[in-house]
Amino acid sequence: MKLHYDLHLHSCLSPCGDVEMTPNNIVGMAKLLGYDIIALTDHNSCLNTPAAVKAGQRLGITVVPGMELCTREEAHVVCLFPTVEAALSFGEWVRAHSPAILNRPEIFGEQLVLDEEDQPVGKEELLLIAAADIGVYEVPERVRSYGGTAFPAHVDKDSYSITASLGGIPPEIGFTCAELSPRADREKVIQLYPELSSLRLIQDSDSHYLENMPDPGPVLELAESSAECLISLLNSRL
Repeated sequence: MKLHYDLHLHSCLSPCGDVEMTPNNIVGMAKLLGYDIIALTDHNSCLNTPAAVKAGQRLGITVVPGMELCTREEAHVVCLFPTVEAALSFGEWVRAHSPAILNRPEIFGEQLVLDEEDQPVGKEELLLIAAADIGVYEVPERVRSYGGTAFPAHVDKDSYSITASLGGIPPEIGFTCAELSPRADREKVIQLYPELSSLRLIQDSDSHYLENMPDPGPVLELAESSAECLISLLNSRL
């Protein structure tokens, strides 16, 4: 089946994520827009994925637990997991490798953790946009050890991307997929980084605000709408 997707969305847990980006609002907006499968990928944390997955189950849309990890090189990598439990376990590992820099709510917002009713149940005190002490070379194998998949985020951008940090995507890292931003010119980006021609390319919105969630565009062909099936596809080579 062909499924409309957006695998890069931020909730109010993410620094600079709008307060209206609650798990239920995100899933509800995705449903209204016509998406079939989405992923919640807050910066360096998976704490709002339990609520988002439950919202998806209620509204009939597949929600994949995820994270946008900021590596030691300040390269952003989207990490997706088959279950909430796997995502939370990975999140604990990332937090243990994160610097002890406290959030400044007056600048970055409160970094709210919400329950399935969108009620606040906590706040993340560490600043989630700080780079973790995790090298990009170790990310794909580490994420796969949790049953997941990882791909470099917005590789067409000149900041917080693996291309900006390393000048390209070294094949020895082991990525099988890469992400473009919605307005990227695919052919021009491939000309700049020829290694992308051997990777599966997807396009996600990276939305931090409800109004920035776009109408569905690209599709992925999956046997079923599930996190497991999606991860299997993205881990496979062209």
